[in-house]
Amino acid sequence: MPLKVAAFYQFAALPDFRALREPLRALAATLDLKGSVLLAPEGINGTIAGTSEGIDAFVSDLQHGPLFGGRLDDLELKFSASARMPFGRLKVRLKKEIVTLGDATVDPSRQVGTYVAAADWNALIASPGTLVLDTRNAFEVAMGTFEGAVDPRIASFGQFKEFAADHLDPARHKKIAMFCTGGIRCEKASAYLLAQGFAEVYHLKGGILKYLEETAEPDSRWRGECFVFDERVALGHGLRERTGESSADE
Repeated sequence: MPLKVAAFYQFAALPDFRALREPLRALAATLDLKGSVLLAPEGINGTIAGTSEGIDAFVSDLQHGPLFGGRLDDLELKFSASARMPFGRLKVRLKKEIVTLGDATVDPSRQVGTYVAAADWNALIASPGTLVLDTRNAFEVAMGTFEGAVDPRIASFGQFKEFAADHLDPARHKKIAMFCTGGIRCEKASAYLLAQGFAEVYHLKGGILKYLEETAEPDSRWRGECFVFDERVALGHGLRERTGESSADE
């Protein structure tokens, strides 16, 4: 039986994030799950794998259990499958940010761009005057991206601020549509651009993974494969696993 993989995140106020680490690790270990989970004052971000029953129990506890007390009621979730365990161990780490931008004033739980469902994405990126922006790292973009998307050529997400300062202008770029693997980076980037005075900012809800899951290949404007930070390396349409590749580290 293939294993179930859950990728999830939510920006939510977690002032007690340090105290959450061990109970969360114990819960995942009890369910025999492996993967990586990040906890920070701004929320949670993770990808884990295990049996379908184990994953479902873990997700249910995040959303409805006493540990988070209902604070993860808007958890962004994507499910896929793996023929083998794609992680070597279980890690629950404490971070300053669940995705590192390096600007403490950016708060996606307070202000973000407009979410765009996968079904509406093609029409948005084809509309005149839309700057389509890939917010991922250069090596990820090299494996696949959307037709006509701008590659910021950054080595890490923390460099997005410099890219925006050097190449984006609120007076010229009236309409920006951003995307990333699972939605978390472009969500935070949208909050940053709004704070810099960009008026019309959109981002793909659920990211590339949700688009590949829901969009039929003949209708797709995605070209290539989507890099994922586990031993599967990359996924294609229908979140099919790429084969014959070596492992990758997050």
